[in-house]
Amino acid sequence: MDATKPERAALAIPQFCAAYGLSRTACYQEIRAGRLRAVRIGKRRTAILRADAETWADSLQPLTAA
Repeated sequence: MDATKPERAALAIPQFCAAYGLSRTACYQEIRAGRLRAVRIGKRRTAILRADAETWADSLQPLTAA
């Protein structure tokens, strides 16, 4: 039986950074600037909801060649 893992509704900061090619510092800068929404899980853990990650990615300006 081939069981696939269901996608999680939220990404931990390291998972988000790996998925979107962002450094941890840049991720927290985006959160502080209000461009990326994060949620607290308990007292110590921060996560990004998958829907918020996609919204953030869609809002990025595409790079253009000069």
